[in-house]
Amino acid sequence: VQFVESGGGWVQPGGSLRLSCAATGFTFSSSIMSWYRQSPGQERELVATITGFESTTYYADSVKGRFTIARDNGKNTVRLQMNNLKPEDTAVYYCNVNRARTYYRPLFDAWGQGTQVTVSS
Repeated sequence: VQFVESGGGWVQPGGSLRLSCAATGFTFSSSIMSWYRQSPGQERELVATITGFESTTYYADSVKGRFTIARDNGKNTVRLQMNNLKPEDTAVYYCNVNRARTYYRPLFDAWGQGTQVTVSS
């Protein structure tokens, strides 16, 4: 199992970034793909999920209306479009498979390197 995240960077408040995750080593199309984030000194938290074939989405309240998760089952990739970014969105962002649609239950112990998102003026 491998996850490779990309697309992070520095952005001013109100700006946008688009993250991407390439996943291998499991049956991607039937998996609940998810984005998580971890800020310094904080526990990793669930940000968004998207189910396999139906592409039903879930968002944490803190990002609802600003972030959009999408997947491409043909390319085994999942993306996170982040708009109207706030300083509190600053974190390292990771992807993984989640066991559940709406609460934190990552499936795999193996995590990628993550991608750093920094929102500041």
